[in-house]
Amino acid sequence: MGEFVRLEVDGAIGTIRLDRPKMNALNRQIEIELREVALEAAERDDIRAVIVYGGEKVFAAGADIKEMAEMSYGDMARKEQRGLSDAMSQVAAIPKPTVAALTGYALGGGFELALSCDRRIAADNIKVGQPEILLGVIPGAGGTQRLARLIGPSKAKDIIYTGRFVDAQEALQLGMVDELVPADEVYAAARRWAEQFSNGAARALAAAKAAIDGGLDLDLDNGLKLETHLFAGTFATEDQKIGMRSFIENGPGKAKFTGN
Repeated sequence: MGEFVRLEVDGAIGTIRLDRPKMNALNRQIEIELREVALEAAERDDIRAVIVYGGEKVFAAGADIKEMAEMSYGDMARKEQRGLSDAMSQVAAIPKPTVAALTGYALGGGFELALSCDRRIAADNIKVGQPEILLGVIPGAGGTQRLARLIGPSKAKDIIYTGRFVDAQEALQLGMVDELVPADEVYAAARRWAEQFSNGAARALAAAKAAIDGGLDLDLDNGLKLETHLFAGTFATEDQKIGMRSFIENGPGKAKFTGN
């Protein structure tokens, strides 16, 4: 188990828990540990969905600026070969439903981590944003790419160019977060969402995620080819047999999947 990031498993839900007081600043060690737990969560068959959580007070207020301040171009270029962006990509690649449970602040690298998840459930007092421009740099762990894909380039440019903090209601309106709940209910709400998939068709869920995420990087024709390939692949699963047999015999929504 890492010093600042751990994977907690309860039932079929895995929680990637950041725990580096006071603000969960993302340093080099967190990058390494985050990559490791993301790979573990991806590989474990007993985990069907994943929550990313920073605790009751704060999700993550950004990268560790003290660690970064004295780094040169060469230092950063070498670091980023296996740096924060790679760690975020490992989270994004988890072939299971993922949800970020956001409390307090999710800024810079913290919001980039949230963007790496499939869904974002946030406290109704959350502050989110990409304030890197105020430090003379730009988002470097997916912010320019995932945010633009999520809310569109014009809105993403406003957020990134200004570096401003976005409050809860605006974040919901823009689509930066998907749901707002009282601050003390964030983790419970994220868990309720994740638990929908505890007994779901795990291989079909993984295929759906691969089709959606992969298709975003393709033109429509090639995206449809990807979808067809992944759709056909689900017919090699036990869950396809279970699901279709259950539908014929019992109607929709009654199948008891094995995850195989």
